[in-house]
Amino acid sequence: MKYILWLIRIVVGVLFIFSGLVKANDPMGLVYKMNEFFDVLHMSFMSSYSFAFSILMIAFEIIAGIALLLGYAFRVFSVLLLLLNVFYMFLTGYALYSGKVQECGCFGACIKISNDATFWKDVVLTALSIILFVYRKRILPLFTAYPGASLMIICSFFAFGIQWWALEHGPFVDCLAYKPGNNLWQKMHPATGPGIVPDRYESVMVYEKNGIKKEFQTNSPEKPWEDSTWKYDTTINKLIKGTGNAEPEIKDFTLVDIYKNDHTQEILTTPGYMFLWFVKDPEKMRQDNMDRLQNIIKRSQKLGVHFYLVISGTAEQDTVFQRKWNVMGVDMVLLDATVAKTAMRTNPGLMLLKDGTVQQKWSFRDYPKDINMENDKLTTK
Repeated sequence: MKYILWLIRIVVGVLFIFSGLVKANDPMGLVYKMNEFFDVLHMSFMSSYSFAFSILMIAFEIIAGIALLLGYAFRVFSVLLLLLNVFYMFLTGYALYSGKVQECGCFGACIKISNDATFWKDVVLTALSIILFVYRKRILPLFTAYPGASLMIICSFFAFGIQWWALEHGPFVDCLAYKPGNNLWQKMHPATGPGIVPDRYESVMVYEKNGIKKEFQTNSPEKPWEDSTWKYDTTINKLIKGTGNAEPEIKDFTLVDIYKNDHTQEILTTPGYMFLWFVKDPEKMRQDNMDRLQNIIKRSQKLGVHFYLVISGTAEQDTVFQRKWNVMGVDMVLLDATVAKTAMRTNPGLMLLKDGTVQQKWSFRDYPKDINMENDKLTTK
């Protein structure tokens, strides 16, 4: 039994550490996924706590995984791990069987697995956690009190510190559709090529009656929408043909002016270099290194490089923002805040394009000090 327990500890511990590290690469991704769950669970009032929950959950996964391997305070951590796995199993089961959440985001944007695989993974982890809980008294710590506690303190600093860095500077590894190397205009169109089958979806409406939910197709002869005893719950779009890989990676990325004129194609297909400065929340925008940004704007104008302020908010708010930061000479376009938070994780952040392809992205911490143009090549320093 000793070796079986060791094997289980290694499997569960390493998986939790890996899961926490992958999420720590992009903590805001988990924040947005939590908000999605809160919305579908009709608990939107909890969204204001999503950031704190996400940071603590990511840190706990890393810390608990290390504690499991070290056997540190095992009676406590065996209980906490079991509760967390039961909680995860509930969430992934809800995502799978309700169809209201397309992807659970359990391993962040870099590693995507189906809701079905995620749910059964959590079922297995819960079963293993039960075994660890039952035999928790047999597992002894690898180190005595002080060395063990010191290692856990170091681990805790690391678990929170790595998230702080990602929040300040952006993800260590950008796995989103707006990452460097991607052409944004091309990513806005369905994929083509061998093995790509055009997707076809069917809308299924869910109605509830006497506490029982039932799915109805739009051409259903029962027509619950005409029966007041049925209560509408939600609509699910089910893939009935294709593989799901023909969908464009970038959706709803629409750049409009204050008069609602669409400039998306014009901006993303313009040859040459271009800067997009994303400000998804003008009121909560970080103000670090604004002197550097002002210099980039001046240098761009001198070198003939397009510079756009991509901002989310009302036209009136955005105009006030332009005046406040002395960027009245910069072309301003509006972008939906939900899309902006995917395009740029930090608020604000700078993106450099060339012929519509992302070259580089900087957070408010990392704006370049200067730019130069030599032989039609833009360099930063």
